[in-house]
Amino acid sequence: MVGNTEVIVIGGGYAGVMAANRLTQRDDVTVTLINPRPAFVERVRLHQLVGGSHDAVVDYRKVLAGGVRLVVDAVTRIDAAERSVTSAAGGTFGYDYLIYAVGSGSAEPRVPGAAEFACPVAGLEEARRLRTALDATPATAAVTVVGAGPSGIETAAELAEEGRAVTLVCGGPLGPYLHPRGRRSVSGRLARLGVTVLDGPGTKVTAVTRDAVRLDGGRTVPSAVTVWTAGFGVPDLAARSGLSTDADGRLLTDETLTSVDDTRIVAAGDSAAPSDLPFRMGCQSAVQLGPQAAETVLSRIAGRRPAPVSVGFAGQCISLGRRAGVFQFAHKDDTAIGLHLGGRPGGKLKEVVCRSIVWQLAYEARKPGVRTWWAKDDKRAQRLRAKRSQAPAAPERAA
Repeated sequence: MVGNTEVIVIGGGYAGVMAANRLTQRDDVTVTLINPRPAFVERVRLHQLVGGSHDAVVDYRKVLAGGVRLVVDAVTRIDAAERSVTSAAGGTFGYDYLIYAVGSGSAEPRVPGAAEFACPVAGLEEARRLRTALDATPATAAVTVVGAGPSGIETAAELAEEGRAVTLVCGGPLGPYLHPRGRRSVSGRLARLGVTVLDGPGTKVTAVTRDAVRLDGGRTVPSAVTVWTAGFGVPDLAARSGLSTDADGRLLTDETLTSVDDTRIVAAGDSAAPSDLPFRMGCQSAVQLGPQAAETVLSRIAGRRPAPVSVGFAGQCISLGRRAGVFQFAHKDDTAIGLHLGGRPGGKLKEVVCRSIVWQLAYEARKPGVRTWWAKDDKRAQRLRAKRSQAPAAPERAA
């Protein structure tokens, strides 16, 4: 491609910032990052915002390359045919390539009363509203956290450490990802914090009211504040724009993270579904997918064939208040193993991980493209072959 190349990155989370920074290694690429907020949100710290120990935001000047143009706005539509996007403020931005990194948020709850009476925590504004609700509630009032994943566990632990009377409603096993050994470590720490854990059969929420949570086992749990952490969803921007998505609304791509509809659109992070076999939503995959999406764009600009995606996992980090945590180690294909690090060392490791993520973003801003190593999941190709042997033919891609 001759001349300057315009690249728009939609979404300024972990994947979007990494992608935007990586793109700046070429002087003939103009990068515009469009994000609804003027500051970077540390989603891995939102439970700390709820607990009052961190504000969970970082100035973009600390993590975004100086050559990236930041536009504080929300994209409302992508016009692939015209290669442009429309924003909520009425602006129109043209592009040569688009990186779709809109991230994820709270899934729309399907349980009666949850949308009206429960407080989600997956976004900055949601976490702030929850903090305000807690501040307006007596410290002795019952708090119920619904959801047994990392967000639910971390939020319950933070609030219990703050002195709140917390019940964690799991709807199944506590920490489904965890190996039984790691689960016992988490359970023990929650017990020491005074958290009442309701797990196993009969703990699925059937209704939420203003002052209670009802379970399918017949139990009613009093709740002055109900926190909803049961599930994540992605924005419907791709679907509204006529692009192909998976059943959960993530942009369908091939193994180079390129949209199955348009070679000028590349996806990264929680909103990407490569080969309809997406990775676990979270920071760990996002910081790997962001640079790889940028590399796909840079390869096309240079006339090279993009490399297939390569993402590997180390495990799952869960903080259990400010003084403890657990690091559940895993195979690179994201399956937990029997090894974990708990207690105070686990908490310190979680804090190191949180700080290192911001460091990674800032390092990529200063030296784009220097760090190119990613862990590789050797079993992905095997899973893809099994999936493709049962799947119908992929849709044709537009020129």
